[in-house]
Amino acid sequence: MNKAILLIQCPDQKGIVAEVSRFLYSYNGNILEIDQHVDEELSLFFMRAAWELDSFSIQKDEIASKFKKEVALNFQMDFKLHFNLPKPKMAIFVSKLSHCLFDILGRHHAGQLEVDIPLVISNHQDLKSVVEAFGIPFYHVPVTASTKVQAEKKQLDLLSSHQVDFVVLARYMQIISGDFIANFPNRIINIHHSFLPAFVGAKPYHAAYERGVKIIGATAHYVTEELDAGPIIEQEVARVRHHNTISDLVQIGQDVEKVTLSKAIKYHLDRKVLAFKNKTIIFY
Repeated sequence: MNKAILLIQCPDQKGIVAEVSRFLYSYNGNILEIDQHVDEELSLFFMRAAWELDSFSIQKDEIASKFKKEVALNFQMDFKLHFNLPKPKMAIFVSKLSHCLFDILGRHHAGQLEVDIPLVISNHQDLKSVVEAFGIPFYHVPVTASTKVQAEKKQLDLLSSHQVDFVVLARYMQIISGDFIANFPNRIINIHHSFLPAFVGAKPYHAAYERGVKIIGATAHYVTEELDAGPIIEQEVARVRHHNTISDLVQIGQDVEKVTLSKAIKYHLDRKVLAFKNKTIIFY
């Protein structure tokens, strides 16, 4: 279905829902979804509206300007207009761990993610055969402390040449620079275990096991310059028990990670995420 999605943020006031609905109705728009939220502490209004485009009487390239003139200016709105077609292009960054990559590629192959994947970039060669088995180009871009700037430039060139809309870090074990992030604000999705900041380092599951943790979790978020502290998109948890081994904890954790990441990708694709400062409004 060909549809448009409008994300709105503005001071809370009367008549917003009625005016947005009137605008869509007056141009023969069939509303598919509409949801709103009021942050009472900040007196801010957030809204997501989706409607069919086939019967809509405004051309796609004119919708934003008409909406701004007829509605947004009156309510001091910040808004973003999105379309589900053509499909957005998503690049995947990965290192050696394969569980999130397999899950994303499997869901994409099954038609569960309405997105094109023009390339996968990795700082290692380990998963090249996996990616190419799905018919997706694989690019090896090694990264060291002395070559990080050049490596990121090559990565950005690849993303630009493939016209990538957003990036998913599927357990990509490198820190992304601020310059790189600036090219994709709130368009880089990362996944990590939720033991942070209690258990840091290379073996968090071993440390968690020694402390006898009872819950394993994962967090998917947009990447910012503050490490692992960007706006949260999705979180999941799973319970563990005293008889679970370290291997069990790792397996449970990886299962939670891949499900959490796939949900976050889906929310991003469906334009159900509105990032505000360092938090998010999620229109489930």
